[in-house]
Amino acid sequence: MAQDNYRLQMEQAQARFLSYDQNRLIEKFSLKADEDYLYLSFLGKPHRLSRKTGALEYGAGGQWRDGNTFDRVLTLLDILCDSRDSRRPAGVWQSMESFGRHVHQSLLAERDPMAEAFDKNPQALALAAQRLGAKPIAWADVGFSLEIMDGLSVGVRFWRSDEDFPAQIRWFWDKNALEYLRYETMYYAVSLVRQGLWEAFTAQMAENFGDELH
Repeated sequence: MAQDNYRLQMEQAQARFLSYDQNRLIEKFSLKADEDYLYLSFLGKPHRLSRKTGALEYGAGGQWRDGNTFDRVLTLLDILCDSRDSRRPAGVWQSMESFGRHVHQSLLAERDPMAEAFDKNPQALALAAQRLGAKPIAWADVGFSLEIMDGLSVGVRFWRSDEDFPAQIRWFWDKNALEYLRYETMYYAVSLVRQGLWEAFTAQMAENFGDELH
């Protein structure tokens, strides 16, 4: 039933996109387009959006692949369709908690299995971030930012464990993030970043550190 609800929400978002003036969106984001698709960069990868169905694809390995997952579609279409015309990054990081609404507890859990894995090899985490095209940021054992879309980035700060505290990952957004996307959409974007970061981390471990992850 949950999967049906996710599918329904995704299809509703795609139908809402089809109701928009696509030429206005092209102008708003300076997009490349042809009769069939809008082309844009999302999470550092080329994407294309069907102008007739709202279906989403991303480029990988020289091919277009199905990108119609709930988190990906909802995040991209929220920014594309509903961001402000006057949006601009402030260049100031703000924690997710400080946006002043309910925070999803899994993002602030005292024990985070992914943080525990990173704790075993922070070097692999730093290399994985480079692999994703991240930019370094300060005030953490490993800190970096990843662009989501149109200049909006998410900040990731990782601290190693010590005798008093477990390893921690904290998520930050540009102070003006709500000019780009809704608060709840931040969670969808963070979920995408977590997935991509974990895939890059495990690939880095396999290439450089053998079986150390296990």
